Amino acid sequence: MNKKLFTLASTATVAAVALAGCVETKSDVKENDGNTNEATGDKVVIELLGMASSEQDLNIVRDQLVKNGFDVKLNIQPDYGSFKAQQDAGNYDIAASSWTTVTGNPDYAVRGLFKSDGASSNVADETIDKLIDEASTLVGDEAKEKYKELEQTLVFDNAYIAPLYISQKFQGIYKNEVNPDTVRLPKSRAQAWEAISFNDVAKNASETLVLHQTMGSLTSLDPVKGNDGSINTLNTNMYVRLVNLSDTDEVVSDGSLSYDHAIAENNEEFYFVLRDDINFAKVEGEKAVDTGDLVSAEDVVFSLNRAKDQNAVPDHRTYSLHENIETVEVVSDLTALESVKTAGGKSILEELSDKVPAAISEAVTAEGDVDNAAGKYQVVKITTPKAFPQVLNYLAHQSGGIVSEAAVTAVNTFDVASYDPNKDIAYGDQAAVTEGATYANHLAASGPYILVKKNDYEATFVKNPAYLAGTENEPKVNDISVRFIADNDSALSALRNGEIHVLQSVPETKTDVVEGDANLVLKTADSNAVSYLLFNTKEDRVTASADLRKAVLHSINQEEFISFYQGKKKPAVSTVTPLIDTGLKLQADQAKVKEFINAYNASK
Repeated sequence: MNKKLFTLASTATVAAVALAGCVETKSDVKENDGNTNEATGDKVVIELLGMASSEQDLNIVRDQLVKNGFDVKLNIQPDYGSFKAQQDAGNYDIAASSWTTVTGNPDYAVRGLFKSDGASSNVADETIDKLIDEASTLVGDEAKEKYKELEQTLVFDNAYIAPLYISQKFQGIYKNEVNPDTVRLPKSRAQAWEAISFNDVAKNASETLVLHQTMGSLTSLDPVKGNDGSINTLNTNMYVRLVNLSDTDEVVSDGSLSYDHAIAENNEEFYFVLRDDINFAKVEGEKAVDTGDLVSAEDVVFSLNRAKDQNAVPDHRTYSLHENIETVEVVSDLTALESVKTAGGKSILEELSDKVPAAISEAVTAEGDVDNAAGKYQVVKITTPKAFPQVLNYLAHQSGGIVSEAAVTAVNTFDVASYDPNKDIAYGDQAAVTEGATYANHLAASGPYILVKKNDYEATFVKNPAYLAGTENEPKVNDISVRFIADNDSALSALRNGEIHVLQSVPETKTDVVEGDANLVLKTADSNAVSYLLFNTKEDRVTASADLRKAVLHSINQEEFISFYQGKKKPAVSTVTPLIDTGLKLQADQAKVKEFINAYNASK
């Protein structure tokens, strides 16, 4: 998931509605006349915008607001494009929204959404801006207190959002063929393919592992040009990064380009000692071929410099994630690593030496001089302009994937300022890997798999033969098909029939179907997905009033959502909640609703 707003994705069925009998329908709700405007007798009219897929959530919100004296008009759009058009036009007072923090850090959970210059923000508040910037520099208890202050200001003092719930993750596995113990379900990062194995390990070399995603039109296979559900998982498995997220959101070097990483005590300098057992792969004759080109420090410098440069590529969609990188350089002097200390008192050299196969005797700058077995390593140093420890989480995002400088520059020969998508081919364009006249696969993969070709039905991947061969992170399965199935019910049927082997996202309302099928296993994990109501604060909307927004806020009863979803949701305060428990709670309170409605009416 990604730096953009997503609509709520409730797919509740009629059966689920029957089970959730505590939720009232519109006809059941007795409207409360206590919050009318005493001068006119009119109720406050609220326009609630959402998608058809979130209709059950919208109905619950509507009923809660009606019970508290509002007149609610639903604006339900059939799809995301229509919803976004209405939102961009400002045709709403409240928009049903959600956000998943795929980087596992709280800065990503707020910066793009609520900072004045955020890519998806409609909040313009200097105090919020300051708190976001201050919190990003802190760790531990200091960070927790600052994010608590931010939540208080964002939610309770100003009611810029009204939280609904945190979702959980549910994954279905066809256990007749695939070993469930090898299928990971991380909290934040995209699905990791390299660990997955068939029950019969002999099939890893002969059978195709079939996975699934809803979107078949791919934004871009250049990791910096896409940040959405069509490519996040694909690019995560095609490009290696300097660090990864564990399944519980710790930043680790496991399965990454680095043996280890270290942070200077000032939280402004970050060091990575690179391994020499990953080469780029390319496609020849629909097979993956080892290019012999090491994924090197030079490629890291090239990749991260373009990641942080808005003008490096046309339609750069992820530069804001990496804007806190000031410099990326290759270390040439070991004494520099000995003189810099970590917060724990060790030197950077000591910290980086813990997991390397041979003692670090030389820091080399040229790719041709690398020889880990002989103690010759490349070390990359990243500097931020201020203390910013959360830079590591952004490096673990798919947009931090390391691309081949040679491959990218060979394709991107156009001038970025005059780029014409009708005639210019950019690195990662899906047309270059789509079967037919446009096919000319130019990809160079640094990760465990490379995309060979795609059509409207599936994308075909093969194992990178030069990715961590002989290690525990060497990919187990040779061939993977990612099947494009837009409808969740159809995808679940395909899983039950063994047509796909893993369904990464099982709807809450269908978990009992998976649990009741002897051929399947259901896995559950926490997630960073928060659903909330976003207020339109433009002057011509009633929700420009903070008092009115607070009345809506205290009308929300999260327990009704949790009950409707049969305990499969959790309470939220903001998008930070799954990452840091600040101790704040939202409680429905009719007395406060009336207090704020009265204040709103008095100000008119």
